[in-house]
Amino acid sequence: MHFPLHAVYRKVSVTLVLLIALVLAVPFQSLSQSMADISSINVDELSDEQIRELLNRANEAGLTEDELIQMARLRGLSAPQAEKLQERIEKLNLNGSSGRSSSSSASKREPRKQGDLNEITQGIFKFQQDPTLKSEPSQIFGADLFYNKNRRLTFEPNLNLATPKTYILGAGDMIYVDIYGQSEKYYEATINPDGFAIIDNVGPISLSGKSIEEATGILKSRLSRYYQGLSGSNPNTFIQVTLGNVRTIKINLVGELRLPGTFTLSAFSSVFNALYAAGGPSENGTMRNIKLIRNGKLVQTIDIYDFLINGNANLNQQLQDQDVILVEPFEGRVTVEGEVKRPKIYEVKNGESFGQLLKYAGGFTDEAFQDRINVTRVSGKERAVSDIFKDQFSIFTVKGGDVYKVGKVLNRYSNRVQIKGAVFREGNYALTDGLTLKKLIENADGVRGEAYLERASILRTSADLSTEVISVNLREILEGSSPDIPLQREDVIRISSIYDLKEEVYVQITGEVSKPGTYPFSKQMTVEDLIIMAGGLREAANTKDIEISRRISEPEAGTFSVLVPVSVEIDFSQNGSTEILEPFDNVIIRRKPNFTLEKMVFIEGQVNSPGAFAVQSAKERVSDVIKRAGGLTAFAYAKGATLIRRTEYYNTESEQLRRQKNLIDLQEKLQYDPNHTEAQEMLLERLFKSLGNKDEVAKSAGESTAASEVKKETISGIVESKADISPIKIKEMEAVAIDLEKILNNPGSEFDLILEEGDIISIPRQLQTVRMRGDVVYPTTVRYDNLGGLKYYINRAGGFDNRANRKRTYVVYANGEVARTKSFLGIRAYPRIEPGAEIFVPTKGPRMPMRPGEIVGLTTGLATLVLIVTQINN
Repeated sequence: MHFPLHAVYRKVSVTLVLLIALVLAVPFQSLSQSMADISSINVDELSDEQIRELLNRANEAGLTEDELIQMARLRGLSAPQAEKLQERIEKLNLNGSSGRSSSSSASKREPRKQGDLNEITQGIFKFQQDPTLKSEPSQIFGADLFYNKNRRLTFEPNLNLATPKTYILGAGDMIYVDIYGQSEKYYEATINPDGFAIIDNVGPISLSGKSIEEATGILKSRLSRYYQGLSGSNPNTFIQVTLGNVRTIKINLVGELRLPGTFTLSAFSSVFNALYAAGGPSENGTMRNIKLIRNGKLVQTIDIYDFLINGNANLNQQLQDQDVILVEPFEGRVTVEGEVKRPKIYEVKNGESFGQLLKYAGGFTDEAFQDRINVTRVSGKERAVSDIFKDQFSIFTVKGGDVYKVGKVLNRYSNRVQIKGAVFREGNYALTDGLTLKKLIENADGVRGEAYLERASILRTSADLSTEVISVNLREILEGSSPDIPLQREDVIRISSIYDLKEEVYVQITGEVSKPGTYPFSKQMTVEDLIIMAGGLREAANTKDIEISRRISEPEAGTFSVLVPVSVEIDFSQNGSTEILEPFDNVIIRRKPNFTLEKMVFIEGQVNSPGAFAVQSAKERVSDVIKRAGGLTAFAYAKGATLIRRTEYYNTESEQLRRQKNLIDLQEKLQYDPNHTEAQEMLLERLFKSLGNKDEVAKSAGESTAASEVKKETISGIVESKADISPIKIKEMEAVAIDLEKILNNPGSEFDLILEEGDIISIPRQLQTVRMRGDVVYPTTVRYDNLGGLKYYINRAGGFDNRANRKRTYVVYANGEVARTKSFLGIRAYPRIEPGAEIFVPTKGPRMPMRPGEIVGLTTGLATLVLIVTQINN
């Protein structure tokens, strides 16, 4: 079958055409705005430019000015504000500045766009939240269906369906007529107010009041005069009538509504759609008996509960022009409270039962007491209380004003006993006939091994809710030597563990082990067992001087513990200590006497073999290691040699950290070696196990002595307490001035220092320059001249500057020694200059101008002095 392209186009565009009439029928939604939002608009705050922009956007959406204002009122804009908006728009139109174009100029083939008030007003209206707005949902069941701050249900007709054959045409509807097949022709026509559709070259055809199906038959009959192929038993030309632009209709909504009035809606709209446009029934409006009146006759009665409970919206009942929707006051309401799934206020009809009301409320919750329902009913002058039993739900008739309370099941057990403590399965158990204590323990899979059987307790609750404790010898009951005890409801049996009745015990190990700390105590545990648990001994451990600190059970005055000396074999053989540990023992393992790790010193510069050197003994000196390095080279400058030594504040690596780093280095080398032997594989596995988390290694980054810490705190305290002392920088390394020539000429003398861990001996090449720094005209470096003194070099730098402090000039030699200028009777003795020296000339600081007060004080003092001298002379 052949379909012309324009027919396909119309079928696709019919959905867009239907949107024209639905602009007013469908309330416009927004995730951030609601009916309550627009109700707070103040039109006086809008500028003319904002009004023009609002009209332009409405025109682009296909809305007239009246439709725009009506939409705003439907969304909650107050009547005074709507009138102000109307006046502002009319004023702009009189000035000819609205820029609004007539909607009649739009092409019939392009329907109006669907307008969205939120999009039209975006950025123009400044929405403010109404402080009186209640965000809580209404307690009346179904009241939030049509009027809710964040409502999402619109009852919008499905625009994707084909044109309904039962749709009744009326004035304003546009129809598309397609002739296809042997002959092809396309017509479009709008039904005029007289009910006729004028077809080009055919004439007027009366279609108002006819359904789409009836209109198709009429058009086919009329057009068959011009297209012979439409008639006959075997036609070769066909006709299709579709709906184009849908007309709008006027619907009157009266009665108990939130926004009663006359609404312009789509001809596709249903009663639900109209109710939604009016905000739904008000607080006093009925939801069970809404009437649709057409031409003075009742056409349909709508029960909204039928939709809410059964899902039957009856959307097929379409509205017609001038239909009246009447919402009368509610007939009667009842309140359902307590354990139902929807505790709310419900509207009831005459003759409805409590069973139907319970269905509206969603049924009972899981914890509801369902055997009896309490109802409070208005009876004459007062209220009366009644009970509804389970078998009366379907026959008990509800009445307006009733209050139904659904209770909760009691929080108690009718047949419960409990068992707690040292049994395999603690918990609640059912109280069966003849249940005894022994049988309950069997049900709990028996007592655990650590159960304390000499005494168990039964907590029993009496009828008056008082309690008593029954103590029993559980061992005798289990062995049968004592009679078993029958249990009662709510009995609680508690069987203690032996560990619940005594303090937890442990042992400790301190000192030279891999993992010092606290460990669980076990009977017959020896010192060797505890050392193995602690990861073994460290290299520095003294196995012959181990001490056990043991608590005294009955201490005397002045005695804290008993010390037990022990020794162990390095291989933990059975030949060592046989001392058995007791609870809370602390095993202390001290270091070997004079144990220390290897010490390294470094020589850099002009020696024949620079590098790292291990210190052989505690008496090794600078000359010894210079000799081991092959002596000085021919270019060495002995006078410039410097010893760099760690201070007591140096963050020295702990022995444990150094050991861990060495093992990590070994681990990495084995890990990247592709050719592992079996022994290396096992070693690598042990390393992964013993090293564990490398972050733990980093925690012990260094160790410092208590003396150095105290000294550092003392210095900091002195600096803080003395305001005239500059902050002292604590150094971890510093230079020590040495005279290497005297050291090498007199080995072992007082100049030959004993080496310490980390010492660095730096021997420079022969130096030939002298450097000037500080307050000289041109600080520079010049060639050394053995005949020149300090003033010679100062003159080479341009001489002293104006603010130079000449008498405090000092020289720093290449080996780190410092010599300063000395003065005697006004004669300055400047220090000697050697190669590599640096001359420092301090400054006197900035010259402070004399203030007027100081000048006055000085002149007054001088005048007084002159006066005194004059008087003395006289």
